[in-house]
Amino acid sequence: MSAIRVRFAPSPTGPLHIGGVRTALYNYLFARRHGGTFILRIEDTDSQRYVEGAEKYITDSLKWCGIEVDEGVGVGGPHEPYRQSERRAIYLQYARQLVQSGNAYYSFDSAESLDKLRAEAEARGEVFAYDHSVRDGLDNSLKLTAEEVQARMDRGDQWVVRFKMPVGEEVVMQDLIRGEVRVNSSTLDDKVLYKSADGLPTYHLANIVDDHLMEITHVIRGEEWLPSLPLHVLLYRAFGWSDSQPQFAHLPLLLKPTGQGKLSKRDGDKMGFPVFPLRWVSPTGEISRGYREDGYFPEAFINMLALLGWNPGTEQEIFSMDELIRDFSLERVGKSGARFSPDKAKWFNAQYLHAKPDEELAAMYRPELLAKGIDIPMEKITQIIGLIKSRATFVNEFWELSSFFFEAPQEYDPKAVQKFWNGDNPGRIKELYALLEQADDFTAGALHDKVAAWIEDKGYPMGQVMNCLRLALVGASKGPDLFEIVSFIGKEQTLSRIAKALEVLAN
Repeated sequence: MSAIRVRFAPSPTGPLHIGGVRTALYNYLFARRHGGTFILRIEDTDSQRYVEGAEKYITDSLKWCGIEVDEGVGVGGPHEPYRQSERRAIYLQYARQLVQSGNAYYSFDSAESLDKLRAEAEARGEVFAYDHSVRDGLDNSLKLTAEEVQARMDRGDQWVVRFKMPVGEEVVMQDLIRGEVRVNSSTLDDKVLYKSADGLPTYHLANIVDDHLMEITHVIRGEEWLPSLPLHVLLYRAFGWSDSQPQFAHLPLLLKPTGQGKLSKRDGDKMGFPVFPLRWVSPTGEISRGYREDGYFPEAFINMLALLGWNPGTEQEIFSMDELIRDFSLERVGKSGARFSPDKAKWFNAQYLHAKPDEELAAMYRPELLAKGIDIPMEKITQIIGLIKSRATFVNEFWELSSFFFEAPQEYDPKAVQKFWNGDNPGRIKELYALLEQADDFTAGALHDKVAAWIEDKGYPMGQVMNCLRLALVGASKGPDLFEIVSFIGKEQTLSRIAKALEVLAN
């Protein structure tokens, strides 16, 4: 097998959807697994849909995800340029080559005349297609003489090059994921390949020419391009490139959480989760959430995406990038759509958070504490992280999970008050205040033993007393080991909070 060369070729028409990120990831994993080259090509020939800032968003997203570009935009390489708008001079010669070989033709049909044909077909309950059944009677070089064609071009008439689709041919194709695919060419229309109006090719021509010139060996792309496969295979044949034609693999769709239909931005807006890797601000000011800004670790995001369509064949769910590279194969990519689960995405992030060293998480948390005017030694922050991280999914939850280490509660959870602060319990907390006031050793272990012995001696219900103490210190029935909290905030703060609770809750 020749050296593996794959490409990710997005269009800069808006933010990169997570389905696009998954396509880039699968290409990257395949290339790395086989010691190949991963190329980034920007397909910006659709000037009408170009969005300012979208290309930078694409490159920033790949960088955040840890998907390293070997060759292409921003990196360079032997096939520069890698931006299709900068390659426009290349495509016209290939379009003309197809016309000269009889595989394509010039079409001069105006937009108005085609709209009229569509309207007439619609009135008959049909759908108009520019195909073998109508092309011989339309305004194109199939019925015009070469002199007439040249004259019209010379006087500035706008034209397009259309592929001349064969009639009645069974096109047999191989897909690495879906196996054999067969389509009858008579069901296909004559796609536009090149437009004189802007001097740019359409996706179909530019894609084939660039993949050939850049020596792409495998085209791994989304399922939505499967209907274009017959045209692309026929274009390779028309150019005489069938022997070097890449192998194709069409990835399954990413589905809505319901499993019905393709995942869209509207689904994220409606259900409260991002569908883009990074926050996106459109040219009109519309803001879309991103996984990075929502607090996801890039490695968790990538791990989650990798398993949306690919099955490792084991029970393993947590994969480093190196492990994904080692185990990934197109043979284990499924044909059916992969349902996205917002809850599973959160689960992945929680697994990565829990596995991170406390010191690393403490360094992430410290800026937020400093912003709140809390400047304590890193070892203290690290201690807190060790107590709370098992309850967290995101770093941005740390303050909510630990604020009571730094601030006395300003209010008390009504449900916890109703459940625990009743009967003899307030009196027991007064006794506990006196016990703690006399304590000299305020380490967690010593306090636990002292309080447990007192409760046993008194015959008090452990749960009732401990939940009342927690309510006084934290303001709710939540938090890590109670005596770790007591030890951390110290004797003075502990007694102050108990006294305040006794005063406030008495009223």
